[in-house]
Amino acid sequence: MRLRVQQEALENYLATGDSTIPPELLAQIQGSNTLPAADGLMIYHNAYRARLLSVMRDDFPALHRWLGDESFEQLALAYISAWPPRHFSLRWLGEKLPEFVRGYIAEPQRSPMLELATLEWAFTLAFDAADTVPLSLDVMSGFSADDWVNLRVSLIPSACWLQLQHNTVDMWKAAKAEADIPDAVVLSVPMDCLVWRHELVCQYRTLEPSEASALRLLTDGGSFASMCEYLVSTHGEQAPLQAATWLQRWVSDGLLVRTCRVGTLDVIALN
Repeated sequence: MRLRVQQEALENYLATGDSTIPPELLAQIQGSNTLPAADGLMIYHNAYRARLLSVMRDDFPALHRWLGDESFEQLALAYISAWPPRHFSLRWLGEKLPEFVRGYIAEPQRSPMLELATLEWAFTLAFDAADTVPLSLDVMSGFSADDWVNLRVSLIPSACWLQLQHNTVDMWKAAKAEADIPDAVVLSVPMDCLVWRHELVCQYRTLEPSEASALRLLTDGGSFASMCEYLVSTHGEQAPLQAATWLQRWVSDGLLVRTCRVGTLDVIALN
C-alpha cells in the first residue's frame, strides 16, 4: 500500500463513526508487544472523535447545556459523520451545524435549536472576522455639511444580523449564566439581534422594530436625511433627534464603517 493510499485509508477510518478497522489498513500498521496495532488504531480513533466532540461543545456551549450531554453527543456525532472536517483548522468544524439541524431534527425542536445554533455560530464568525476601522465620534465631529449630506455607511464586516422567532437570546443568556434554561417559546413579534466584534470583544444587541428598520435603511444605501424623513411618521418633530441618538449609539458601539461609491459599488472609505 502506497503512503498516500495508506493516509487516505487512515483518514477514512477516523472520519466515520464505524470503529471496525479495515483489514488492509491494519496490515500496514506495525504494533508492539505492549500495544498491538489494533489497540493503537482504536485509541487514535476514539481520541480523534473525542477531540471533535470537545470542539463542538466549545463552539456551541448553550446548545450543549440545553440538550444535555447525551443528546448533544448524539447530535454532534451524527453531524460529524455527515460533515467530517474539510478544513485544516477545526475552527470551521461547526460551520454546517445549523444546516444539518434543519434537515436532521423534527419540529417542534428544530426551529429553536436551529436559532440557538445559528446565534452561537454568529459569535464564532464575529470573533474571526476581518479587522476594520469603524466610524468614530471623533471623525464625525469634524464633518462638514457636505459630509453629512453625502454620508453613507454599512455594518462592519464582523456584524451578523439575525431575526429570531423564539426566545433564543433568553435561552442563550441563561446557559451562559449557568442558570435554568427557559422553555423555547415563539415570540409574539420577531426579534432583531445583532452580533459583532468591537475592540476584540464579541458583542450582541437586540433592537426594537423601529430602530431595526432605521438601521436597515441607513446601511442599505440610505442617507442620514432619508432616515430622518422615514422616522417622521413615527416620531414626528422628534425624528431628527431620535435619528441622531441612534446614530451616536451605533457609532459608539463600533457598528458602522463609512463607505463611498466607486462606480456601482460601495466600498469602505478611509476615515
